[in-house]
Amino acid sequence: MTNTQPTIRIGQGFDVHPFSGDAHRPLVLGGVSFAGVPGLTGHSDGDVIAHAVTDALLGAAGLGDIGQHFPDTDPAWAGADSVGLLRRAVAALHDAGWYPQNVDCTVVLEEPKVAPQRAAIEARLGDAVGAPVTVKGKRAEGLGALGRAEGIACFAVALVARAAPVGGGSA
Repeated sequence: MTNTQPTIRIGQGFDVHPFSGDAHRPLVLGGVSFAGVPGLTGHSDGDVIAHAVTDALLGAAGLGDIGQHFPDTDPAWAGADSVGLLRRAVAALHDAGWYPQNVDCTVVLEEPKVAPQRAAIEARLGDAVGAPVTVKGKRAEGLGALGRAEGIACFAVALVARAAPVGGGSA
């Protein structure tokens, strides 16, 4: 039996943040700002969708997690644009020979509605990832902290593939 490296891998990501008490902190989801809604707490901009996508991609490539690459104890990442962090993570995947194929996200929140901004979120994340990203909004139906509208969570799954060898020859 030959020991070969996998050519595709999947990873999952999860992130959750409570709403901030800071009336001036904007809500950012998938790199898109939502007006008139409280922002989320977080060391960076608190973008749960971008964070979950970053974790899913890093995990798929076996490169750890967002906290290892962008620790919340490092002042350099304070207030950081999470889509910028996602772009850095995608560059790390490329350096390791992995390329995103697609990402699928489920955002759990009572408000705001995701649907009116879905296309903008998917476009912004797809541009950063370099592959299709789909986003679905789901309600917690009044259950738990998310159902009481105390915060927002996101689950993401990502598929990555190794680059094909140049020249088509075998090793």
